[in-house]
Amino acid sequence: MTTPFTVGIAAMAADPVATLANVVRAEQLGIRAAWLTAGGLSHDSLTLFAAAAVRTTTLRLGTAVAQTWTRHPLLLALQAATVAALAPERFRLGIGPSHAPQMEPTWGIRYERPLAHLRDYLAVVRPALQTGRVDVENARYRVHAVLPQVAGVPVLISALREKSFRLAGEASDGAITWVCPLEYVRTVALPALRAGAEAAGRPVPPLVFHVPVCVSEDAAAVRAAVRRQLALYPRLPNYAAMFRAAGLPPAGEEWTDAMVAAVVFSGNEQTVADRLQALASVGISEAIVHPLSTPDDPERSLERVWRLVATLG
Repeated sequence: MTTPFTVGIAAMAADPVATLANVVRAEQLGIRAAWLTAGGLSHDSLTLFAAAAVRTTTLRLGTAVAQTWTRHPLLLALQAATVAALAPERFRLGIGPSHAPQMEPTWGIRYERPLAHLRDYLAVVRPALQTGRVDVENARYRVHAVLPQVAGVPVLISALREKSFRLAGEASDGAITWVCPLEYVRTVALPALRAGAEAAGRPVPPLVFHVPVCVSEDAAAVRAAVRRQLALYPRLPNYAAMFRAAGLPPAGEEWTDAMVAAVVFSGNEQTVADRLQALASVGISEAIVHPLSTPDDPERSLERVWRLVATLG
């Protein structure tokens, strides 16, 4: 049976109160899924989802992604199980190792072999959530525990490079991209995801395509929005390496026009809707829309994105 293609929204805002309001509003608009990310020292997504769980009834909730280095996997499993108990069958846990420039100076954590770290982390958090029992001794963790209940929470991982997509296919419940060009996803990410699943003898998990969206017909305004709101990513080594692998090297540490065109879905409502709906034909099962605002009219441009996503539910 084929899973229907769905579109959700990245609901982060400047503070916890506004973010919670965004999540609640997503359900009110008929949007099918709300996702929260946690970058740097932003407010905690699992805590917010616990609050949102009791104020919503149908909206699916997901982290895209929760950082792994800063939390023991058993603790994260307990937090996720708590959210899942408040929102039965509605919560998905997306996890990822973040980046050295964020982890090392702020947390004092030595960021090394992030893919091996993620594999060892999955070996704890996934059975904890899906069987309620963990008996793991690997290079990083020694955990023997029985949880009070089986939460049944899917665990997805962030993926940028070919090996991470392969790991997602081998050992997780799905891959979550961010600012990956669609052609790169089609030719590199999806084949690696399938190869990992085949090697592990398991069904291919879904790929969730997290995409910046700017509903604007002004190409210059779209480029300005990207360079202001997404300036960080070409400066992070993991993302810069992904862009180079996709044949789109940054200009120093800046977005090029070619990168913007390859990554961002923009145009009027119909143009963006058509591009989002066409993702299913590539093999992508779900999209997360990350709204971008234009400098000339930020509130109206954000509202256009939200209203568009609501029509695709």
